[in-house]
Amino acid sequence: MTGQKKITGTRVLLFVLSVGICYIAAAIGSYFTSLSVGSWYPTLVKPPVAPPAWVIGAVWTILFLLMGIALFLVLGQDRSSPAVRRGIGLFTVQLALNVLWSLLFFGLRSPTLALWEMLVLWLAIAATIWQFQKISRPSAYLLVPYIGWVSFATVLTAWILVLNP
Repeated sequence: MTGQKKITGTRVLLFVLSVGICYIAAAIGSYFTSLSVGSWYPTLVKPPVAPPAWVIGAVWTILFLLMGIALFLVLGQDRSSPAVRRGIGLFTVQLALNVLWSLLFFGLRSPTLALWEMLVLWLAIAATIWQFQKISRPSAYLLVPYIGWVSFATVLTAWILVLNP
């Protein structure tokens, strides 16, 4: 198995934990979303390009899986390496910011705060991708759809803000 890592119980556990951490963040964000998705959010004027809720849910489910796999690939490297530690730190920051967006937009019902936070989130994702590519190119590539979706979501958030002064 030259150049490949052997599948062991430890690696399987690391994979489950990596993906699990991302889905825990998703669950926390979903909690905040549930506070307003059935009451306040339907009252907002939305842009014509706003996807239906089922599309948003499906996309985020896939994105959190890709994020978990990316984290797994980085955690599978030498965790004593400063580059890996920086990557894990940046990943943690962007994941926390991801949850914070749901709190700000849906929990506090503040598209304004959510938009400003989303700009910081975008920068944190970009920094994570930059750092991950130094450790594992596939891990960086796995985050590209995520930053693409967050870019689209940033536009939607700004548009919602304009349509709902």
